[in-house]
Amino acid sequence: MSFLITVTLSLLLAYSPSGGAAQPSLDDRIDPQRITLLGPTLPTGQISEPPLPVHRIAADARQSLLSPMNTLQAKRAVQKGVQWLLAHQNPGGGWGGGTTTTPTDDPEAPPTPTAAAITGLGIMAVAQSGLVDIGQLEPAIERLRMARRKDFGIDEGPLSNYVLAAITSGLASLENPAFDELVADGVTALRSNQWDADEGLMITQDWYGGAGYGNRGRPDLSNTQIMLDALYDAGVGPDDIAFQRAVVFLTRSQNLNSTNSAPWAGNDGGFIYTPANGGESLASEAAGHGRRGDENLAAGEPVRLRSYGSMTYAGFKSLLYAGLGPDDPRVRAAMNWMRQHWTLEENPGLGQQGYYYYLYTMARALRTSQRNEITSIDGVRHDWRAEMTAAIMTRQQTDGSWINKTDRWLEGNRDLATIYAILALEETLKPRSMTSEQISP
Repeated sequence: MSFLITVTLSLLLAYSPSGGAAQPSLDDRIDPQRITLLGPTLPTGQISEPPLPVHRIAADARQSLLSPMNTLQAKRAVQKGVQWLLAHQNPGGGWGGGTTTTPTDDPEAPPTPTAAAITGLGIMAVAQSGLVDIGQLEPAIERLRMARRKDFGIDEGPLSNYVLAAITSGLASLENPAFDELVADGVTALRSNQWDADEGLMITQDWYGGAGYGNRGRPDLSNTQIMLDALYDAGVGPDDIAFQRAVVFLTRSQNLNSTNSAPWAGNDGGFIYTPANGGESLASEAAGHGRRGDENLAAGEPVRLRSYGSMTYAGFKSLLYAGLGPDDPRVRAAMNWMRQHWTLEENPGLGQQGYYYYLYTMARALRTSQRNEITSIDGVRHDWRAEMTAAIMTRQQTDGSWINKTDRWLEGNRDLATIYAILALEETLKPRSMTSEQISP
């Protein structure tokens, strides 16, 4: 069911220094010369309520949207992966503290920020499988409690946004009221990571609505989408001001010049890494043009930042969380990019870099879209769940784990690669979910 958007121009401006309220000074964490002024980009019209989050795979094969055979095979792959994770926990009970052969996580010390984030995602992977009594995860949960202790400073560290988001999603997946307060605390902390009027930003500035590394980093789409994942997992609705602020940043991250006035914006509908500070794309870097797209260009060739797979699915998914429907031009353009670059063999634009991150982001995005098939530009219809399970199972090691030989963004760490692979498989195995309107009496 659609409903009129409750966050209008006047509401957004009420949260913006340009809206008539006393204007705070620009936060001293930001160099004003690094911020680009762009035309305002606001969510308008009607939005559609996204499906509610689901934190368990289908218990009954009849609820699965995969074929019975694919369901059985995917569940076996998840089971092997979960068994591997449980057999390779760090001494403190979490994951990501070191290599699988020489773990370095001291059980008496707080986990590192990286280990805390991986542990949060690991808890989610294990909990969603429904294969393990939650009591078995208590040591890992205790690691997350330790990570949130104020005296350890993780909340203020450079990876705090990733850590907070992973912890919040992990605890929300437990579906246990005992953790409601911690989840709510995580949501509050994540809100503070979003750049907005509290830092003195105006809606016309290209940092507005995004989240970055910790409370100091310029915003990027990767940090923003994992923050929005956590808010969605915690049950925050699309009309929430955090999602509507994010739409401004998301729109500015898209190669769609009809809605994005940035000079680098093309018109393919895909997404880049960040529009902040003039824009950056890792795909432009991979293509030899540098992150800013301004290297090795032919004379007179304009700077165009390249779209790529993981960020396009991240942007598409985040727009859906914010309630934009399939007829919104930004959503349509992103879907067209996905149809033109359909593949499960690589992260389009980056090859094998971030491959398992790409699969997990892709799976969440397509499930949120409530599509069972994607028709690629050549007219071929793709059952994305069946193709994804096949691609992931083909890469599973005999011991049940996964690893990316292209070791970027920690995917050479078996813990993280395995967790991403399990989470992606679980998205294919979750039952169809409804919106809150559909289940209301």
